Order: sequence, then C-alpha cells, then structure tokens
Amino acid sequence: MKVILKEDVKGSGKRGEIIEVSDGYARNFLLKKGLAEVATPAAINEMKQRQKSEEFHRAENVKALKELAAKLTGTGITLAIKAGENGRTFGSVTSQHIASALAELGFDVDKKKVLLKDPIKAVGSYDVEVRLMEGVVSTIKVNVVAQ
Repeated sequence: MKVILKEDVKGSGKRGEIIEVSDGYARNFLLKKGLAEVATPAAINEMKQRQKSEEFHRAENVKALKELAAKLTGTGITLAIKAGENGRTFGSVTSQHIASALAELGFDVDKKKVLLKDPIKAVGSYDVEVRLMEGVVSTIKVNVVAQ
C-alpha cells in the first residue's frame, strides 16, 4: 500500500515522502496513529501543492532576510554605559542591549541573532556580527561610550 507520511517515522521515512509499506503496517500503525494517509491521486496533488507553497514562502523569507542584512551592514549604533576612569564599564554590553538599540532604529532583530565573541566590558568601537540565518550575516559597528 502506498502512503504519504504526515510526520517523520523512524525506519520508514521523512515527512512528505510517498512510501510503499505492507497493508497491515499501514492500517494498524501508520493510519491509526495519524502518521500517514493513503496516497490517493488527490492526496498526492495536495501534498505537491503544499510543498510548492512552503518552498515559495521559504524563498520569500530568505529574500526578506537578505534585504534586512544589506540594510544592516555598516549600521552604527552608540550605547552609553556607566564606566570608570580607566574606560572599564560597570557591567557589560550584552546582545540584548544591542538588539534593543537596533529596534529603536527600526530593525527587528532577535537578541539570539546578535553574536558576541566576548561580552563588551570596555569603552570603544567594536564590530559585531548579526547572523539572521545560515549564510545571511551582517556586520554592524557598536560604539560604547561612557555615560
């Protein structure tokens, strides 16, 4: 019996695949647990349409992220933080601070996307990477000044 997998099934296949399995396995396990559906021509067509739609939306998302990365590249932000006389800060500048400053400029960036090698604990200028997704990376300038 041919079935379309709705979810990943260990030992059988991944979600969206059309596989040939025994009738008993299909009826008693896959169909009963909702892990698969019978591969009728209508179901196959629906699956193909769903895959095309997902691919289109994924491509649109990548395009939007690349545009955002192009806008972000070279953007400079200035953060004021309390510092001592020798330029050492009280506390550190975190990815949350940088994400908040970018949000004020109109860029919607999650703090998890801001990559800091080490916490910024001194006054100065730093290059910080913003990784929006795999392969889409932007570099911004962060100027830390004493308050």
